[in-house]
Amino acid sequence: MRIMRDTRILLRTGAVPALLLAAAAVAAAATATATAAPAAGGTAPAAAGPDFQYVGQDDRVHGLTAPKGCVAAEGGGSRPVTNHTRGTATFYREPGCAGAPVERLGPGTVTQVRPYFASVRFSVTG
Repeated sequence: MRIMRDTRILLRTGAVPALLLAAAAVAAAATATATAAPAAGGTAPAAAGPDFQYVGQDDRVHGLTAPKGCVAAEGGGSRPVTNHTRGTATFYREPGCAGAPVERLGPGTVTQVRPYFASVRFSVTG
């Protein structure tokens, strides 16, 4: 299994908790299996795992599947964030996606959001 370059950098710096990496590896393996082996009906099964993950200030991994619009970051979002949605995730320090954005994360990327975020707006995708 190949680990993305950004993930390797975060791993070398010790910034990514092992639980988040394990969850990402399981999701990647499920995606690889789903695309390699279509179901009997001719379509690939959906990949397991959330589309958007982050480690909260409560030191728990939080995940969202198919998030839309503005979403509260339960547990107080901080540290590693993984965006496997098809759109851009925009982070805000205020609840309700209020105030100036503090970070934007494109589809298929992993980054650190510091010091924290309270809400995330997901762009609408087709």
